Amino acid sequence: MTDLPLKDRVALVTGASRGIGAAVALELAKLGAHCVLVARTQGGLEEVDDAIRAATGRGATLLPLDLQKQEKDLDMLGPSIVERFGRLDVLVHAAGALPKLTPVAHVEPRDWAEVVAVNMTAAWRLIRTCDPPLRASDAGRAVFLTSAALAAHTPYWGMYAASKAGMECLVLTWAAEVARTALQVNLADPGIVATKLRAHAFPGEDPASIAQPADVAPAIAALCLPAEARRGALVRIGQH
Repeated sequence: MTDLPLKDRVALVTGASRGIGAAVALELAKLGAHCVLVARTQGGLEEVDDAIRAATGRGATLLPLDLQKQEKDLDMLGPSIVERFGRLDVLVHAAGALPKLTPVAHVEPRDWAEVVAVNMTAAWRLIRTCDPPLRASDAGRAVFLTSAALAAHTPYWGMYAASKAGMECLVLTWAAEVARTALQVNLADPGIVATKLRAHAFPGEDPASIAQPADVAPAIAALCLPAEARRGALVRIGQH
């Protein structure tokens, strides 16, 4: 049997009920990890669990959780996973929010609160709760999904780009702070991928004409392997 590089390791994946998060969770499971899947939708999580079982013969742990509204539960993720499994080796923050594209001057407080909560504040809370167990791992890995949109200053993308820029700053600062430990922290830009968020922003686009989540998932999962050597990098994966 081929050796599984993530055998006996535990991986936490947010946004895991669909899209890139679901595809990455499946890849991590195929590499041997036990996956803890976080998303708002129970049904979506169960579908991903079914896919993991079909591919590996092993199930995942499902945690229906709203990253914006269940902050106390989010804060307890790290300790809860350690209490149950004794370790946490991998974190992938794939969850993202984009309620609407709008001029900066017309951004509504409710939309701003959602985007910042999911794209930036949740990243900060995940860092806080997962830092101790990830540092304790002999090969802790953390990957946060970002977007080229934050550097383009494209009209109407300001709310989303600002939240991702804040997230990038937090993540890269954390990466510098843990540079002398076994924990490696990186950013991954998957590029143009057929996701629900992408379809919401570009409703006229043919999803079959662009990359699928399964196309970019292996490269993101590779950043979680013990053999990965990059630290504090922004890895651009797909087409832009």
